[in-house]
Amino acid sequence: QLQLVESGGGLVQPGGSLRLSCAASGFTLDYYAIGWFRQAPGKEREGVSCISNSGGSRNYADSVKGRFIISRDNDKNTVYLQMNSLKPEDTAVYYCAAVRRRQATMDQDGYDYWGQGTQVTVSS
Repeated sequence: QLQLVESGGGLVQPGGSLRLSCAASGFTLDYYAIGWFRQAPGKEREGVSCISNSGGSRNYADSVKGRFIISRDNDKNTVYLQMNSLKPEDTAVYYCAAVRRRQATMDQDGYDYWGQGTQVTVSS
């Protein structure tokens, strides 16, 4: 059974950092592009970042550019989202998603598999 599991969320003060992980089981991530999305209370889910299957292509939402870094370790079957200089407006449930193709997209309709999400709360 194909499964994605996010971890690493939590409560952090403004300006702090967190690293989210997205671990795959039941399939190998080598052939899958991955996206990170988030949904804040009362808002629609939005794309945060995405990475191609090889890791050679990465994209970021303007709101996180320069603060977040997406990476992947295919040997560990895991994708990461390093989040630095966190702001209260980054508070949301963060999801990772996978699609079997090379290029990633920030369009959530382009993904077939989703994790259950991990809560990130930025507050003093």
